[in-house]
Amino acid sequence: MHDWSAHMEMQALLKAGLTRAAIAERLGVSRRTVTRWQAETEPKSRPRKPRTQKLDPYKDLIPTRLQTYPELTAQRLYDEVCAAGYDGGYTRIRDFVRTLRTAAPPPVVRFETPPGHQGQVDFGTFRTAWGPRYALVVVLGYSRLLWLAFYPAQTMATVMTGLERAFAIFGSVPAELLFDQMKAVVTSDGRDVGGTLVLNDEFQRFAAHWGFRIRACRPYRAQTKGKVERQIRYVRQSFYYGRTFIGDDDLNAQAHRWLQDIANRRTCRAIGEAPQVRFERDEASTLGPLAPRPYRAEAAIPHVGKRAATSIQVARRDLVEYDEMTR
Repeated sequence: MHDWSAHMEMQALLKAGLTRAAIAERLGVSRRTVTRWQAETEPKSRPRKPRTQKLDPYKDLIPTRLQTYPELTAQRLYDEVCAAGYDGGYTRIRDFVRTLRTAAPPPVVRFETPPGHQGQVDFGTFRTAWGPRYALVVVLGYSRLLWLAFYPAQTMATVMTGLERAFAIFGSVPAELLFDQMKAVVTSDGRDVGGTLVLNDEFQRFAAHWGFRIRACRPYRAQTKGKVERQIRYVRQSFYYGRTFIGDDDLNAQAHRWLQDIANRRTCRAIGEAPQVRFERDEASTLGPLAPRPYRAEAAIPHVGKRAATSIQVARRDLVEYDEMTR
């Protein structure tokens, strides 16, 4: 084996730009020997260890959840991995979920209203193990502050008592409420054929009592109340989908906690901040005052009939029991 000085001279000649053939001739060795020396003297690159990320321990959890519940949102998955111990950011979860999906949602055009001006109201139907339940959903248009509760029927009693509960949570009343063609509100609507909108007399008295105007979407134009439609989808994806419930009390208790802990405190992408923050800062002071007392349907029994009045009274009794349970 040649001495170390020959190796050093070879390195100097390589740095000077000489070819292997020229170096071999100058040193009196073969080109193969020069190639071997070069391999022996060049530092060997060490393979880099893969960089660990905070998300790595949870990368199996997310595909598993999506395999079982493919419509789970990135925000819902973020909440779940945080509960499992993840302490990283939402963006990394969102980007990882995007790599697992194939289609992006279409762009949404939003119509915004000023603070305190409008709330939107609608029912969403949910299938439970014990029968269909109807989520009455109320959202304030400006702040996106959300309220909901689940009921066994879509009656006028449900709408009235539900709205009174929502007003109590908001601490105030928006100037107007926008409804779809809800039977409890709209008796008939002939505007699309040159006719008029006829509202339920009893519900008009309820609206006058609480001080809000009634607005109704034209037939087949539910997109005009897009904020509440999107909130119903959000309820399905972020709250209802992938959870288990053991009855109405458990369903509403979980919904109550979800509203308080997640829905109204998460950063809403449409407004770029938490609905609760925007409501308290900008909207609470612009809403109308609460009525001094609940609406009393008993006073209008000749108009709604004894059965309807009794239904409203029973719904209010159930509401008091539920509120006491969730305090």
